[in-house]
Amino acid sequence: MSTNDNHAHPHPVEPILPPMHAQDPVPPHGDHGDGHGHGDHHAEHGGGDHGHDGHGPTSFWSKYVFSVDHKIIAMQYLFTGMLMALIGGFTVYVFRMQQAFPDAHIPGFGVVSPDQYNMLVTSHGTIMIFWVAMPVLIAAFGNFLIPLMIGCDDMVFPRLNRLSYQIFLLSAIILVASFFVKGGAFGGAWTSYPPLSAKGAYNTTSLGSSMWVVAVALEFVAFLMGGINFVTTAMNSRAPGMKLFDIPIVVWFIVIASIMFMASVGPLFAGAVMLLFDQQLGTAFFDPVRGGDPVLWQHLFWFFGHPEVYVVLLPAMGIVAEIMTTFSRKKLFGYKTVLFTAVATGIIGFFVWAHHQFIAGIDPRMASLFTVTTLIISVPIAEMMFVYIATLYGGSITLTVPMLWALSFVAEFLIGGVTGIFLGAAGADIYFHDTYFVLAHFHYTFFPIAIIGTFAALTYWFPKMFGRLMNETWGKIHFWITIICFNGIFIPLFLTGAAGDHRRIYNYKLFPEQMHPELQDLRVMATVFLVIMLATQVIFLYNFFSSMTRGKKADANPWKANTLEWVAPSPPPHGNFAEMPNVYRGPYEYGTPGRADDYYPQNIPPGAG
Repeated sequence: MSTNDNHAHPHPVEPILPPMHAQDPVPPHGDHGDGHGHGDHHAEHGGGDHGHDGHGPTSFWSKYVFSVDHKIIAMQYLFTGMLMALIGGFTVYVFRMQQAFPDAHIPGFGVVSPDQYNMLVTSHGTIMIFWVAMPVLIAAFGNFLIPLMIGCDDMVFPRLNRLSYQIFLLSAIILVASFFVKGGAFGGAWTSYPPLSAKGAYNTTSLGSSMWVVAVALEFVAFLMGGINFVTTAMNSRAPGMKLFDIPIVVWFIVIASIMFMASVGPLFAGAVMLLFDQQLGTAFFDPVRGGDPVLWQHLFWFFGHPEVYVVLLPAMGIVAEIMTTFSRKKLFGYKTVLFTAVATGIIGFFVWAHHQFIAGIDPRMASLFTVTTLIISVPIAEMMFVYIATLYGGSITLTVPMLWALSFVAEFLIGGVTGIFLGAAGADIYFHDTYFVLAHFHYTFFPIAIIGTFAALTYWFPKMFGRLMNETWGKIHFWITIICFNGIFIPLFLTGAAGDHRRIYNYKLFPEQMHPELQDLRVMATVFLVIMLATQVIFLYNFFSSMTRGKKADANPWKANTLEWVAPSPPPHGNFAEMPNVYRGPYEYGTPGRADDYYPQNIPPGAG
């Protein structure tokens, strides 16, 4: 494949010098000529003096709006995800205030009606999963990191990359627009169970529910395009000398997550089409009165929905691995074990979906099978957690802000994993189902993924993204308040859920048997901590945006890390590298005997430096 066919540069490129690896053979490092073909593709991308500096797009529109540069597209995903997070944060503020102070006038919103409450709860879950976690963890950091970490100049399909973001942006616009149509946004929960979601008479948001389905379907299309790019780039555009086991673990995890997404999303996409037909054309795929099956949607949704947890978990765990090795100055304990474990997790993740349906009337014998598979999948996840702890053991640990986030990820996610064991047992789940215990468990898994993982990545790669350092003091203040408040929100909700507090209740006063007056103080406590935590994010936003222009300038490798993104200038220019790198070793060679520095970048030839 030629460069023009494969890379589609929109700008003139200077003649490419003969590839470096053709002039200067790479010293032996195992089987460098491993037959993967990445060396030839790398030559197409411009081995040697790349000559990209000064040849990028020059106009504002071509550089920042219609760019095909993977770094700009990453920023587009990142800032869109941050904007959607603000909307998702506002929705949770409103409905938690309603929980703590029923029927009160909520500052910034007003009095919440039952329909508005349903809309807010639905929008919060939908936005935080599909329009925050996925675009930030997978699309933003996948786009930014993969070409830099494997030593190439861009994605192999840059125009497809641009189209994926444009479709994603369209999906976000449709979702936000649904707030302003007649009836308002969809209010049938983020899982969109029919028949509630299939009939406007039931959910009172006929147009909003269809816009929700269309937005989700478009978002899936966008991430299918992105996944194709991620997998193809990582497998075909690696720097000369970079074997499969020299790829940084975060790149592997994004690739595995992309494959999981592509393998699981098809049934739900088909289900979304069927649901849209039920809503707008009067079909009866999910209407039991006319022979449809509403439980079919649950199977289609959760066959995607549970692998989706690992789709966003794996990139977050890869981010944590990169940070822990850097700030413990230790080689990742069991690199191959972690990688194979992630593959096993991806496979087993397709056999646990029905643990969400223990009270949906499925065959009890099938429920027992899914109880077993749910317990089995906890084993590889626990193994990865303990591998990370083993990586820390004996290391020279530096508690920077990124490291604090990485350590808190392990601590908080373990709580989510342990509480999930209760819910994986069919007998216990019958009691806990749809209580705040489930909600607290879910947030102890998803908050570390979507929020802690994102903060860890942003604070770690901020110098590479913007060429400056964030303020450590403000970063630590933001970290501690956020983590304390997070636990202050959800530990009380574990208690209310264990006491039988049912979720998605607009006003407990309307249901005396659900009121539990003795639990109201805990509901208020959780809400107060939530408001404090949301307000604390102003500290992060100030630190983030002010550091872009006023932060201390960062050199190319401020953390003294080994992976290839730290070889490029900070921030990387169009084309990433002034001289395309060769790879001589794995990504986590810290404390190499006989070497003065305690790190050994992948691109440094043996005996040099």
